[in-house]
Amino acid sequence: MKLICAIDLHLGQVVHGKGGRRSEYSPLTWGISNTAEPRGYLHAIRPRFVYIADLDRIMGDGSHDEVVLGLSDLVDRCYLDRGCRGPDDMLNAPFIENVIGTETAGPNLSGFPGGYLSVDVKAGSVVPGGEDPVAILSRAEEWGFSGCILLQISAVGEECGIDCREAERIRSGTDLPLLYGGGVRDESDLTILSEAGFDGAIIATALHTGGVALEHIRRGSFC
Repeated sequence: MKLICAIDLHLGQVVHGKGGRRSEYSPLTWGISNTAEPRGYLHAIRPRFVYIADLDRIMGDGSHDEVVLGLSDLVDRCYLDRGCRGPDDMLNAPFIENVIGTETAGPNLSGFPGGYLSVDVKAGSVVPGGEDPVAILSRAEEWGFSGCILLQISAVGEECGIDCREAERIRSGTDLPLLYGGGVRDESDLTILSEAGFDGAIIATALHTGGVALEHIRRGSFC
């Protein structure tokens, strides 16, 4: 199972996500890295794969495109959510996999030329439409996406753990590659996701607290 380091960017710094309450996010300097400057942060962690959420662009207030493009020498693959509202918002570069989030993409998800669909969930329902995430996942291949992410926004940074039955139910929603993000507490949660059939997990807090060994994120895989 692939293991991906999550990075939230805000005002040029890596910030610590907490339950989707973006007004509470602050520079992440208390973990493995003593700097929240993106290149320095990645130098300290040295992940193989990274997931980046450009919060400024998602919220419609700025962009980190130059910063992201400048990280191409540090990672093999970057899954990038830059708040795509249409196909023209996708950022094309050889190392980037565009992520299209339901939070910003609008009701028409059929117009994107590939990329990963991020099914953004709060309190069990997809944002903003309120659907069951399985219902959205089940249509991802029809819409032309190459993979999916199940992102539990309200669980980000909360270390609330993974429910095995819910993980299995979510995995049943699509045959496409499926990544999980939000709430991973430790390696036992990664085992649950692996056994449920997920293709990867996106983590941050568990890495900094020691719940997941640094060697796994550097190798880019677990199990």
